[in-house]
Amino acid sequence: MPSAKCLVPAGPHGFWLLVDERELFLPFTEFPWFREASVAAICGVERPRAEHLHWPALDVDLTLESILHPDRYPLVAKN
Repeated sequence: MPSAKCLVPAGPHGFWLLVDERELFLPFTEFPWFREASVAAICGVERPRAEHLHWPALDVDLTLESILHPDRYPLVAKN
């Protein structure tokens, strides 16, 4: 099964994940769902498929593509 794990607890600007051999930084400006999350919730990441990351405690699902290229996936809120 592919792996993903939290490298460093969340800091004021974001957090780091280790996905396979890659260290990925998720800034809170691009991924605001994590800004108020606990370290336990952030580090509770699961990887059900190679390109899919899931945070069950936060009900957040992201693809690796959206993490690597957040500019291609702008945040849009619908009322």
